[in-house]
Amino acid sequence: MEKGGAMLAKRIIPCLDVKDGETVKGVNFVDFRSAGDPVALGRAYSKAGADELVFLDITASHEGRMTFTAVVERVAREIDIPFTVGGGINTVADVERLLAAGADKVSVNSSALKNPDLIDEVAKRYGSQVLVLAVDAKLDFEGDNDAWQCYVNGGRIPFGKRLFQWCREGADRGAGEILFTSMDHDGVKCGFAVEPLHKLHEMLHIPVIASGGAGCREHFKDVFDKAEVDAALAASIFHFNEVPLNELKTYLREEGIIVRI
Repeated sequence: MEKGGAMLAKRIIPCLDVKDGETVKGVNFVDFRSAGDPVALGRAYSKAGADELVFLDITASHEGRMTFTAVVERVAREIDIPFTVGGGINTVADVERLLAAGADKVSVNSSALKNPDLIDEVAKRYGSQVLVLAVDAKLDFEGDNDAWQCYVNGGRIPFGKRLFQWCREGADRGAGEILFTSMDHDGVKCGFAVEPLHKLHEMLHIPVIASGGAGCREHFKDVFDKAEVDAALAASIFHFNEVPLNELKTYLREEGIIVRI
């Protein structure tokens, strides 16, 4: 059962990490390699049955610029599934620009940590349903349950806030979903960070999206069964066709996970 009482389908979400207009994928937020054209990938995922698509301009915050609107517009024209866009969103005006470009939701990360009032402002103006709070965190001290440190600027700089404290605050301020990426698991393909994800699911009243660590179809089953998250996001295994999206959904349904096919 989900938080609201009804059993909802679990969502599978491909993610386009975009740098200089090209989809890339790294390991632990570094060592990026090309993964193709974001427009072509977005079109393919929409046709393959992805439940949503996430587009992250991964260097916008670090470079102090806005998300490339033109690329967002091109992707939005090619897909017919919910579309979340993040990167370099610092103001309500940035949100308005991206929604006008075709985004259904926006993802805020560094800007929200630096200015938490942005969450309140966006939620009040557009509603919580358009706001995804993305959190990049790394386990800094073994054995401390709340030692997950939040990072900003594409995982480059530790910020000094703890994962669970920050996610609770974000939900209270009006975020509609939490997208948690474990930097330790990112690109390693050894499975999602099940333990902190389950804790987030238990403590929050909003959906939790798992990110970082998908390497095979069994990892998705594990994160849905053990962490009870609402959605799972992945990049390279889809980009390089290591786990075809339609085959993943068929497998999950056979394993008793409710998904849309």
